[in-house]
Amino acid sequence: DDCGLTFLHVFPYSERPGTPAARMPPVPVPVRKDRAARLRAAGAHVLTAYLEAQVGRDVAVLVEAGDIGRTEHFATVRLDRPAAAGALVHARLTGVDGDRLTGQTV
Repeated sequence: DDCGLTFLHVFPYSERPGTPAARMPPVPVPVRKDRAARLRAAGAHVLTAYLEAQVGRDVAVLVEAGDIGRTEHFATVRLDRPAAAGALVHARLTGVDGDRLTGQTV
């Protein structure tokens, strides 16, 4: 919460020979999995709040393929119509659909 992170990629660590984790006191696997699950849930909540706060904004979207692109802050957007991959289009963000935004090209 204090870091203000929006996009999380969470996985439980595993000890590998020669890594710092291998020298640390081990944490039981069920505890690791529980912590990762709680962090994923918190990340999903923060992401949803962030995406909802973007609705109504006009943004530039870099098209990755078809009607999917990303904002300058890395949020995924499904546009109302496809554009060429690599194109920079302007869109008004109209809603949230799962873990991505929807947008109407302007």
